[in-house]
Amino acid sequence: MRTLPACLLVFFALSLPAQTVQELEAQLKNAGSAKEKMSLNYQLAEEWLKKDANKSIAYAKAAHQLAIEQNNDGMASESAYLASRGYDRTRDDRNEDVWLNSAVKYAMEAKDADLIIKTVDQRSRLAVKQRNERKAFQIVQEAFDYFSKKSSGQSLSQMQAQYEVQKAQLERDKQQLLSEKQRLEKDISGLADERDNLKQDKTLLTERQKTLEQEKQVVEEEIFKKEEEIQQVSASRARALYIAEHRKRMIDSLETKQVMDSLTISQQEMAIQNAELEKEQGRYLTYLLGIVSVFVLIFAFLMYLRFLAKKKSSKLLEKQNKIIEQERQRSDELLYNIMPVEVAKELKEKGSATAQQFPEATILFTDFKNFTTIAERLSPEALVKELNNCFRAFDHIISQHTGIEKIKTIGDAYLCASGLVKHKTIPKEIVQAALEMQEFLEDHKQEKIRLGLPYFEARIGLHTGPVVAGVVGFKKFAYDIWGDTVNIAARMEEQCEPGQVNISETTYGLVKYNFECQPRGRVPVKNKGMMEMYYVKKAVR
Repeated sequence: MRTLPACLLVFFALSLPAQTVQELEAQLKNAGSAKEKMSLNYQLAEEWLKKDANKSIAYAKAAHQLAIEQNNDGMASESAYLASRGYDRTRDDRNEDVWLNSAVKYAMEAKDADLIIKTVDQRSRLAVKQRNERKAFQIVQEAFDYFSKKSSGQSLSQMQAQYEVQKAQLERDKQQLLSEKQRLEKDISGLADERDNLKQDKTLLTERQKTLEQEKQVVEEEIFKKEEEIQQVSASRARALYIAEHRKRMIDSLETKQVMDSLTISQQEMAIQNAELEKEQGRYLTYLLGIVSVFVLIFAFLMYLRFLAKKKSSKLLEKQNKIIEQERQRSDELLYNIMPVEVAKELKEKGSATAQQFPEATILFTDFKNFTTIAERLSPEALVKELNNCFRAFDHIISQHTGIEKIKTIGDAYLCASGLVKHKTIPKEIVQAALEMQEFLEDHKQEKIRLGLPYFEARIGLHTGPVVAGVVGFKKFAYDIWGDTVNIAARMEEQCEPGQVNISETTYGLVKYNFECQPRGRVPVKNKGMMEMYYVKKAVR
């Protein structure tokens, strides 16, 4: 909820009609509330970002401070990220990292997932740019740990929490079923006792029925005896009727009692059957509860296994994505080292690069004096090591100057170029690089003389003119340049003395106000006739 005020404020600022910088600055001077000042400072920082990075940084810092005073973590993180963008434009990597770190901290306080991801990505890229892969990994790991604990999306920690909740619910259901099972077992036990009692009553009634039948038989025998006696004594008819009536009443009474006893026995037998039926139903219910309990346990176990498998696959996928990203960055760096960035991007996107013509490129050729003679005095390993030291120094020198692209090395020759752009340029940087190359070789020469070892001396020639550049072949891509300008630059190198930088008249016309040059006059050039040449001595201060 802490991000809601910041989000509403940013949305309100973006939804306002477009205003000029002057109008916004005027509103800032007249602003009364701190919240209004914070919003206007943020808008001014965004407006100045593309025009003046330093002004953008100042306004972003002001908005950041106001947001902190108001405990507005969302706006504090947004303004800190905007300040880091300003430092990125001024190429101040240290302050950019400081403000990105501040943006991450306040974004985590505000729970702004999008800004966290965007800021962490920028910080990790900055660390990789500084060749600090350990720091980049730590930055990404901290963000990953944060999302594992705090993220509102489906994460591993949330899945664990859901599993624990489901497990607790299943445990409560299990306890309820066990309680129900115990209650039913108790009821079944009571029904069993009642059934035993009914069996005992049935036994008593059966014995009572047998007793009554015996009594009936005894009574009938007595009545029979009495009838015989009556007949024997020739009693009167009235007495005979009385005896007969009495006999009938006795028989009816015994039959009625027998019927009642039979009815009672039938009722008891029915009660016993009902008790056995209820017991059987209780047994079935117990079996059913047992089956349900087993199914619940199996389901919980399967859910746990699924959780473990998903957790393992997530870790594996994250590791594989990291390896893929590292390999992609490594391949990009290798590609950018062998050709210009724009050509490399076109080659990646299209699979091929279109050849381009540049009207005013400056070509630099170097070649070592007496290379074959010196090579005969060195072992192959020492020769390659010496060449590598020189060419690495040349690579370092041209990397310190803007607009220079290394083309290739051909044996002991080194070829680079500047001005490979559509607009007109002055070859000041590449001429300065040529002087620095000769300075390096002179220092290297003095060291070798001190050690009594052979040394290299180089001739350097430069010429300016139109060239065609592009990528040839489809195996082992090579960026190369062609044109008469390249041939003339090679002729400048051939006509140069060791330790000197020889430039053509065309190149001299472009840098004559930047360097002190010594005219050489017209010098014969193979297939070109006579050409004006100049030695570059030093830069004009």
